Amino acid sequence: MSQGRNIRVIISGGGTGGHVFPAISVANALRKKEPSVEILFVGAEGRMEMEEVPKAGYTIKGLPVEGIDRKNIFRNIMLPCRLMKSLRMAGKIIGEYNPDVVVGVGGYASGPVLRKAGRMGIPTLIQEQNSYAGVTNRLLASKASVICVAYDGMSKFFPAGKIIKTGNPVRGDFRNMDSLRQEALEYFQLAGDMPVILVLGGSLGAESINRSLSENIRKIAGSGCQWLWQTGKNYHSEVSEIVAGSVTANISVHGFINRMDLAYAAADLVISRSGAGTISELCLAGKPVILVPSPNVAEDHQTRNAMALSEKGAAILVRDEQVMERLVDEAIALASDKSRQKMLANNISGMAEPDAGIRIAEEVIKLARR
Repeated sequence: MSQGRNIRVIISGGGTGGHVFPAISVANALRKKEPSVEILFVGAEGRMEMEEVPKAGYTIKGLPVEGIDRKNIFRNIMLPCRLMKSLRMAGKIIGEYNPDVVVGVGGYASGPVLRKAGRMGIPTLIQEQNSYAGVTNRLLASKASVICVAYDGMSKFFPAGKIIKTGNPVRGDFRNMDSLRQEALEYFQLAGDMPVILVLGGSLGAESINRSLSENIRKIAGSGCQWLWQTGKNYHSEVSEIVAGSVTANISVHGFINRMDLAYAAADLVISRSGAGTISELCLAGKPVILVPSPNVAEDHQTRNAMALSEKGAAILVRDEQVMERLVDEAIALASDKSRQKMLANNISGMAEPDAGIRIAEEVIKLARR
């Protein structure tokens, strides 16, 4: 870093909320620690980071990179061309911006950007969110200066000397949920005398979770519980029609919930996919949770994340293929089992890493000043 110049950082990655919101959290933590820091995001064209990052007050540039389409192999024909173009563009962006550090948070764009930065001799920091490291991060690890992780035992993927356990940064402060309970109930127009089951399937939605609830509407209506249901934007209109036709008042349907702090505060228990960012939020919120790992992710990392909790008695694992038979019954049973709720809540709270964003920001600043 040149003397007298502000620290410059590129943060790269995205594709889903699980990558985008932690990336923004790291940026916010950097600004908190070093108000003069200059930050540029690099994401993938057409992905949610191109909207969410500017909303958070940061500049972003897009690359034409895409992930592998496992359902339609013919769509992968242009991937090598897009990757080569993205590498060239990443090199140009890095050359023009001249960052002191490049941070990769996972997602399509982080591969080309960190690969170029490593070759150009710029310090890089990898933030690996999952308990099972992705292929891209494993390939990038040899050139990385620091690798921030959320789980123990990551030396089987990365050089032990580079690993720092920081936890995963999250999009807000999810501690002290009890103090927000009344505000949360009013915000979502929920009653205070019935258990609240929060259902999450990610920003786009989880087909199996949505289908399970949709096909069990009568059971849900007679459950004695309130259901705060984030369908994801891909399923919102379909689910809204089903719920509207069921004439039941105990289901509140949302395409996407922006006030996750209030959603967790309202919830007595949570049904969720097991993306790394969501798990980190759940640990901080200290809520009993039923995890339904998505089967449509690389290296089946969501199942591995869920197992890391369920093996410690910190979550209930329902596999995707079991959802139709088990999920709704499991949730209703847990809603009336206070002792099991308390056990799960205590165990998941013990896995929380409350200051992950600040810890990662401190490592970035150290690299910049090295």
